[in-house]
Amino acid sequence: MKKYLEATNIIDYHDEHIQALAKELSFGSNDDEAIAKNCYEWVRDNIHHSGDYKDDITTCKASDVLKYGTGWCYAKSHLLAALLRTNGIHTGFGYQRLSCSEYKPDIYCLHGLNWIHIKKYGWYRVDVRGNKEGVDAQFTPPHEQLAFVLGENEYDVEGNFEEPLDVVVKALNKYKSYEEMICHLPDMEEKK
Repeated sequence: MKKYLEATNIIDYHDEHIQALAKELSFGSNDDEAIAKNCYEWVRDNIHHSGDYKDDITTCKASDVLKYGTGWCYAKSHLLAALLRTNGIHTGFGYQRLSCSEYKPDIYCLHGLNWIHIKKYGWYRVDVRGNKEGVDAQFTPPHEQLAFVLGENEYDVEGNFEEPLDVVVKALNKYKSYEEMICHLPDMEEKK
């Protein structure tokens, strides 16, 4: 379990701004569920989803997501992990493979989520992508209310990963603009 609390190059929660925000979001509480909800709602509602806002910057490291106030779903999940791990809440990464036709027709890509370990419920998935018309992700443990309901040819990627997938990190570090990202959204082979 200790791997789900570690700082890394991507989940760089030693950053002073992440430390300050994590402290602010947990002020006056030692209840892991309440702290997790505060962190979740802050990232979901205060950090732009780069695809929705067409922000022409691609962030990856948690500290950059906070600094620039934007990130694709994957990057937003990196910031949430940093805030939660700072507060001693075990946090991992999960993914779905979804249709990404809102960006380009007939393509699929990965969608980034978080696994959070809440003492009362165990592991629980959340989606900090950001809400908009047709998207209503909420923090309602033990019930999951993710951004998207799986459709035809879409699926949950099995696993609660200690670190973000390499294919995600490589894409976020390589493609810097909105146009580059929508042409190179991270994906994996279709499930057979």
